[in-house]
Amino acid sequence: MQVKINGKVTDIAKNTLTISELLIENNVEMPEMVSVQLNGQFVDKEKFTTVEVNDNDAVDFLYFMGGGENL
Repeated sequence: MQVKINGKVTDIAKNTLTISELLIENNVEMPEMVSVQLNGQFVDKEKFTTVEVNDNDAVDFLYFMGGGENL
């Protein structure tokens, strides 16, 4: 299947896989800190093991960084 991950089309050998499996397959660093959008909708972290990614889905891995200096 083909999945668009962070804007790049990626071929995946499986027909379906969960978001957790996709995070592992893509060697995502700090998966506990990543937010995931599936087809433009945020997925709750509690559902990463059950929500499946399918052919032609769009997935974005997002890290929200805090900090900085106010001037």
